Amino acid sequence: MRRTAVRSLVIAAAAGSLLSLGVVPASASSTVTVTYPVTGSTHIKAINSTLSLGPGTLTSTVNLKTSAVSASLSLPAATGSFNELGFIPITATTQFVQDGAATGTADLTTNKVTVTSQTTLRITKLWVAGLPIPVGRDCQTRTPASITVTSQSGFKVLAGGSLAGTYTIPRFSHCGLATPLINLTIPGSGNTITLTLGAAKLS
Repeated sequence: MRRTAVRSLVIAAAAGSLLSLGVVPASASSTVTVTYPVTGSTHIKAINSTLSLGPGTLTSTVNLKTSAVSASLSLPAATGSFNELGFIPITATTQFVQDGAATGTADLTTNKVTVTSQTTLRITKLWVAGLPIPVGRDCQTRTPASITVTSQSGFKVLAGGSLAGTYTIPRFSHCGLATPLINLTIPGSGNTITLTLGAAKLS
């Protein structure tokens, strides 16, 4: 009973803080929708290459009563380069396309956030040794990658901070003659991603 009472007080306090900051209008319901500016990076283990992500936006709806989160991440395409076999330069432009809303929880008492998204990776452009290689319009992972990120030290729900996690890249299909090369080099586990969120703004 005491824990329930304390949690109710924390939620009430959080809602009050949001009201005082102008983030939630007085007539609002128990859900709040905010937008964060986002930058970040992802390290692809199989090719030992890091791609810069963003700038983009993360729109998140939080239920102040249940702590449930529904989020949508929008990022521009990212281009990165690596050397295959140690000497063949390869450059690829990749898009991270979220399949449906990401879901998770946001604990208002600890500022701990955990969110999981289903994300399809698409390759839109590919160069090998400086030569463009056609990949078509549908070069993408056969299934979405499940990416879970959690809040890191110093993260605040309103002020932002870092979210990080690891994920597995599935095999690709519909990439034309480049499909075997892509599947030889990019898919695999142990990939990391870090998203840095700026201060939240009412959407």
